[in-house]
Amino acid sequence: MSIPTLNAVRTLNVEIWSDIACPWCYIGKRRFATALADFPHREHVEVTWRAYELSPGTPTGPGIPEIDALARHKGIPRDQVTRMFAQVTGVAAGEGLAYDFDRSLAANTFAAHRLVHLARTTSGAALAERTLEALFSAHFEHGADLGDDGTLVRIVSGAGVDADAARAALASDAGADAVRADEDEARALGVTGVPFFVVDRRIAVSGAQPADVFTQLLETAWRDANPIQTLATADAAACVDDSCAI
Repeated sequence: MSIPTLNAVRTLNVEIWSDIACPWCYIGKRRFATALADFPHREHVEVTWRAYELSPGTPTGPGIPEIDALARHKGIPRDQVTRMFAQVTGVAAGEGLAYDFDRSLAANTFAAHRLVHLARTTSGAALAERTLEALFSAHFEHGADLGDDGTLVRIVSGAGVDADAARAALASDAGADAVRADEDEARALGVTGVPFFVVDRRIAVSGAQPADVFTQLLETAWRDANPIQTLATADAAACVDDSCAI
């Protein structure tokens, strides 16, 4: 009897829309990384980080204190913003992140997103992920001004991006179309908030969910993409539930 060959393993394509100015995106990134590290098929998972701007109308140039920007944008008192920051800081600490909103500066993130695309086009997904991680950390943990080109070059070159290439990209429109394409795709998918996680453009999860939710996302997508096949063979002895026919 010939036994049919099982299908080849299908890779999962995970796309994650996020904004470097979004505190929940960094938390979600860390939680997803926890789930992925424990996923038994992680070598068959490809992750692509997509750009999203929560506040595309933020002026370019030097950043301003985050507390001032949010109080003005939301029209709420500074003490209320401070309480919000304290709550998010506590959640971030639970993921090993040391947020420092006293130093955080609100800035337009379009240029930073362009540099993440530069990293991916020049060296692949791994460098893009390291670059994004460095930008998140610089913004939320170290008070770096992402509205300053020199600061951006320093951050991304520390992650492994060629400094001259980063300066040249910022002096041109390199990566601008790619960022806009990401945002167009987000609108087409109905994304209205970030972080937003999509596997194979079929299964999605929104928000900085607990790690076990991301584990469920990966497991569900894996079963759908790689179903177990039962071979049609001749009847053979087997046990069912708590009994065996002997």
